[in-house]
Amino acid sequence: MCGIVFIKTPAFYEYHLKICDRFLDRVCYSDRNVFVIFLERTAGNALLLFLVLAGGLHPACLPLPVVTLLYRFYTFGGTLAILFSVYAVPGAVVALALYLPIHLLVDVVFLLAAGISFSRAFFFSFCESDLKELLIDFLALFCLIALICLLEMILLLALFHPLGNLL
Repeated sequence: MCGIVFIKTPAFYEYHLKICDRFLDRVCYSDRNVFVIFLERTAGNALLLFLVLAGGLHPACLPLPVVTLLYRFYTFGGTLAILFSVYAVPGAVVALALYLPIHLLVDVVFLLAAGISFSRAFFFSFCESDLKELLIDFLALFCLIALICLLEMILLLALFHPLGNLL
């Protein structure tokens, strides 16, 4: 909601407009290889997943998942407002077919990771078993993110990229 509410101010509007332009240019209507886009999007989401799970290392780190999720929610609302208001029908198609479902699925994984972090933060010790559990959680959630990014790659290929961009 904050992204939609603050979109009217010039500084926030320019910021969200730049995010939308970059998304449309580099992801949706790019001539780049869809596999490269898949790798970039997976790596970016893995970094955010790492930040969210790092909140479970100590109670003082708990603001990390909160700040990460608030930023994602803020940019999500602003980006949707820009896609619908500035780009009209093409923006609505991108938003409904690609941006909205993928972003919501990734956010579900991040919310799950935040729940794990909050439940772990007060009991985590840097022993081998706790570190192993943290690594297993990261790998399991990373696999979910990779599957979501694979779905995004398939949607990009089917809806926006020509078949020549597969390789």
